[in-house]
Amino acid sequence: MEPWAAELAGVVRLPSGRLVRGRGLRSGSVDDDDVPDFGLYLTSRPHQESWQSQWVAWPDFGLPRVPSSALSVLRQVHQRSSIERVEIACGGGAGRTGTALAILARYDGVPADEAVTWVRAAYRRHAVETPWQRKFVREAQLSL
Repeated sequence: MEPWAAELAGVVRLPSGRLVRGRGLRSGSVDDDDVPDFGLYLTSRPHQESWQSQWVAWPDFGLPRVPSSALSVLRQVHQRSSIERVEIACGGGAGRTGTALAILARYDGVPADEAVTWVRAAYRRHAVETPWQRKFVREAQLSL
């Protein structure tokens, strides 16, 4: 499959050049030509798509129910993004998705204390909505 088009809504270019799409599930379905190879869905209830995907239990405005597991999955998503079209999505596409994209940015070399600012500039101005999401991004112990 072709890589994401950089101008496609929600597509973020990580510092390494990898492209990842952030999306809000409430925005509706994707066009057939915009289907990802893999999707990571951050919702309080199980979510599945017709393409290969994984669900992480993550309540709205909160943190992942099992933070260490979420970080491990995000590490895998980061690795997959080098060769696959990967998307990360939650209900609105801002808080949980922004938090996950900020963690990907950290895996990609962005310093912990700059990751929230980076994702707000690269993805959405209001990404990473809550103080505890910002703290999670800053203090997450990443396995490299």
